[in-house]
Formats: sequence, C-alpha cells, structure tokens
Amino acid sequence: MTIPAEAEIVIEGFIDTTRVEPEGPFGESHGHIALEEYNMPMRITAITRRKKAVVPSYISQVAPSESSVIKRVAYEPLFLRHLRDENNIKGVKKVSLHEPLTGLLRVTVITCEAGMPRTEIWRALYSAAFFKGDCSKICIAVNDDIDVDNADALFWAMSYRTNPIHDFQTLAHRGQGHGPKREHDGEEDSSVLIDATMKSPMPPLALPGKDYMERAKDIWDELGLPKLNVQKPWHGYSLGAWHQVWDEAGRRAATGDYLENGRISATLTQDGLKPETKLDPDTGKPFAK
Repeated sequence: MTIPAEAEIVIEGFIDTTRVEPEGPFGESHGHIALEEYNMPMRITAITRRKKAVVPSYISQVAPSESSVIKRVAYEPLFLRHLRDENNIKGVKKVSLHEPLTGLLRVTVITCEAGMPRTEIWRALYSAAFFKGDCSKICIAVNDDIDVDNADALFWAMSYRTNPIHDFQTLAHRGQGHGPKREHDGEEDSSVLIDATMKSPMPPLALPGKDYMERAKDIWDELGLPKLNVQKPWHGYSLGAWHQVWDEAGRRAATGDYLENGRISATLTQDGLKPETKLDPDTGKPFAK
C-alpha cells in the first residue's frame, strides 16, 4: 500500500459490512450522551508511523469545545456569503451561530442594518433556516446594537422589539439533524423564525452616556480597584427616539444645575390634560393628535 508522505500515522484494516457491534455511550457536542448503537467494526491489519509521530486531534465535548470553535470559524462566513452574496440580501452584516451547549447547530442570529426592509429581513431568516439541514432550528434577526453572544441581550431584543403574532413564524417538516437520539425514528422537527429588529425609533438604553462611563472607568483604575470586566451594553446610546433638549437637561444635572431643570419644567405646566399625555420636547406642548 502507498503511504501518504505527510502522514504521521496510517492505520490499515478491513471494515466488515456484514456484522455490527455496540459502540458508545460517549459525549456529543449537543450536550447529551450519545446512547449505544450498533456500528460496523474495523479489523486492523497494520499500523505504520513515523519514529516520533504526532497525533493531531481536538476535543469534541459539550460546547464550547475545540471542535465547535474550529467549526464556527468556518460556518459563520459560509452563512454570511450565502445570505449576502448568493441571495443578494445586502442588509445582512453578519451571521452568528450560538455555541455554548447548542454546539452551533440550533440557534442562528442574523445581524441586520438599521432600517432594513421587512421583506429582506424575512428573506434572510428563511434563507438561513434552509441553508444547512442540521442548523437553524431557531433563527433570530437583530440590529447591530445587540451583542449576539450575550443571551440576555437577545432576550431583551425579543422581549421589546417583537410582536409575536407578527414577528414569529414557524416552519414545519424539518429533519431532526444532529441531536440526542429519541425513542423512536421518523420524528419530525420544526423551526421558528423571529424578527427581533427595531420596527421604529425607541428610547435610549437607560445607562449613563459613554463619556460619563469612560470617565467613571478612569477613576476606578486611578483608585487601583480590581480590574473591571466590562460587558456590553456598558453605556447608554440612542435608538432614535431622543431630543437635544434632553441632552441639555442632562448636562445641567451633571454639573449641579438641576434646579434650572425644575424651573424649565414649571414653565411648561398645562391645565386640563390627562396624566401621561405625551409631550413634544421640541415645542414644550402636547403632541398633536
């Protein structure tokens, strides 16, 4: 037999296609034990190796693991190319596959540009769901202010940027793909598609602005306190529904001139309005109906 010149170890043998024997149970990337199954055994006839052979390998276990890290580097660009280039969905900025426990194959997150047409968002969700048969049981579209590796941020987007009756769709007749074995064969799976992008301008994230938080971090470091583990989102930012007069009020409050804010509010007093009537900050009057 010809041995490949680059090989470290070559194992030769015969696989008997007429007989099977039990293998497993062993751990799998989907986070469950693969139960015992019958598979074809191999009878080894020869092992050829270098004098100091190196066995390149990686650990595949409950994700994240070495195998899922390697696959993620390959899979995510494939999804992005399929959606953005092959399907011409230009608003897709990146595709992320959730790794911990789910092992890349169950949750797909598509980051979309702000203002991307709703039809394009749904084209992206459908295209991702059908791109790879064992992936994308749950497909979520978000905007780029959402940290796709932060499950809390994903739940935040799904909680406040979706109306389930309009923004959730299900797809039937999907195969099970890679996952824990069930008690019976032939069971179908399905997918859920979620548009968790912003549908209109929203109020900002309720944290101090970036300048204030960066200054606070500098003071923290100057005091020699333990190193901060900063996680997104760590400062407030605009999501469209914001007015300059509020920035000005914030600066006054931060410099100690908060009483001036109270005096300005007092000049905007209105009679005969119901509580929680919406105010137009630019005019100082109620929004016109």
